[in-house]
Formats: sequence, structure tokens, C-alpha cells
Amino acid sequence: MKIVLDTNCLVSVIMPGSYNNDVWQAFRNVKYVLCVTNEILFEYHEILAKRYNNLIANTVLKELIESPNVEHINPTFRFNLITADPDDNKSVDCAVIAGATYIVSNDRHFRELDRYDFPKVDVCNLSEFHDIVRSL
Repeated sequence: MKIVLDTNCLVSVIMPGSYNNDVWQAFRNVKYVLCVTNEILFEYHEILAKRYNNLIANTVLKELIESPNVEHINPTFRFNLITADPDDNKSVDCAVIAGATYIVSNDRHFRELDRYDFPKVDVCNLSEFHDIVRSL
């Protein structure tokens, strides 16, 4: 299974002891493939550095870059499906090009994707994905 993990969810899963840390541990145990673009990696670093610190941001990025179950996507087309927050389109473009099973996000702007039959992008929230990961 391939996913795109929105930054708001990454922040919630990386810390040991957090309820959703099972999602990060499943990633480390190669239970799913995480699809990223350079834009997504830059956002991950920016937000992790602000939320925690540069050391944590650098450590997480290093792990992602070196992980065998990270697929680096280089979108050459912009779908521009989300109008309420166009910055979210980087996740959509990555998911479509990668053929991802889900975008995992708690961001309500991704609900806009429900109105499109093509390209079809399924979104689940972190709680739903947590349940999926626990069943693997």
C-alpha cells in the first residue's frame, strides 16, 4: 500500500509514546510505502523544525531519505484540484502520480476531492489509517 502522509499527521506520529506512533513504527517496519516529493520533504522539515527543533527535523528527513520504503515522486503535471488551500495540491499531485492508495490527512480541505471522479484520490484521516495499520 502506498500513501501520502500530510504534514499534520507526520507531526502526530513521529513522537514515541504518542497514540498514533504505531503508524510511524509500521513505516519503519516497511508495512507501507510513503510517497513524497521535494516540496513535501521541504514542508516536513519546515514544520518539524518549528514544532520541535532542527535536530528532530533533520533526523526524520534523513530517515525518510534513506528508507527503502519511500518512493520519491517528481510530478510533471499540476492537477490543482484543491482551491480552498492550494498548498495542499502538492500532496494530491504526489498521490495521483504515485498511484497512492490514500492521502492520510486530518485537513478538511482534502474533502474537496470527493467531488472528482477523475483523478480519483481517496483520503482517510489519521485515526482511520491508524486502524488500517494495526490490522496489517
